[in-house]
Amino acid sequence: MVDVRILGGLSVRENGVSITPTAAAPRQLLALLTANADQVVPVTVLTEELWPSGAPRAARAELQGYIAELRALIARALCGTAPAEPAPGWAERRSADAILVSQPGGYRLDTGGGLHDVWQFERAAGAGYRAMEAGDLPRAALRLGEALALWRGEPYAGVAAGPRLRLEIERLETSRLSVLDQWVEAQLGLGRHAELLSELPGLVARYRTNEPLHAHLMVALLRCGRHDEALAVYEGLRATLHRDGGMEPSARLRRLHRSVLALRNTAGRTAYALVTGAGPALQPHGPHVSQSSQTPYVPTQYSPARHRLVPAGSPV
Repeated sequence: MVDVRILGGLSVRENGVSITPTAAAPRQLLALLTANADQVVPVTVLTEELWPSGAPRAARAELQGYIAELRALIARALCGTAPAEPAPGWAERRSADAILVSQPGGYRLDTGGGLHDVWQFERAAGAGYRAMEAGDLPRAALRLGEALALWRGEPYAGVAAGPRLRLEIERLETSRLSVLDQWVEAQLGLGRHAELLSELPGLVARYRTNEPLHAHLMVALLRCGRHDEALAVYEGLRATLHRDGGMEPSARLRRLHRSVLALRNTAGRTAYALVTGAGPALQPHGPHVSQSSQTPYVPTQYSPARHRLVPAGSPV
């Protein structure tokens, strides 16, 4: 069986033995085959990936040479994995030609039912999304967390990516961000805003223009009574968007910003009332009180679908 790992560098193994080439071109070829594992990849797609500026006259011969290199690596791996008493037909079923298959118009990498970390990621993510839709936040957080844990770094790190692989890398990164957004949303729904503050600032620094992550960080800070820091996150995003493309935050994020301002002002008036006796004070509510200032904080709940804050108990 061929096991494939691409979420943090390319690693392809046949029954535990590496068949990943070190040379750039065959490595790139194998990477594209793993992106379409168990499917036929047309020769035209392979040549476009390897020679995006135009295939040379000898492109077909060079491609066949790279295929031969990959099959040689597979054959060497198979030499160390043959069973002591192979069943009839074993050699035909698990030969290099049966793993890297020539088919009319292209080639197919046959995994033989091996593991593929992208498929594992997509299965876990799908289970997490379904749990979110069902309102099962603990299961959603668990399965989405399992999906994210499969990532060891950048997809296809160390591979010279052409146009086809770049599209696949972009697709995977988009999927990763979507899962990350949903995982944070589940954590916030479970009241784990304080724990998220150890991770969200780093994520926001990495994805400087990602609005959902900035919104999640603002909500986590607000729930910890850190109004000014939440406002600073918004201003930082606004400055980045303006500098990079003359853009403004979305209407949803602007509404969240206005809600933070309103809640900060409410908290400020409440603190003043407590000191001066100028009016009735809101009572602290346990974790909603800032541990640093002991300023009472109006309980809120977050509506991620709208990126806004509403008074606790209100419909969202």
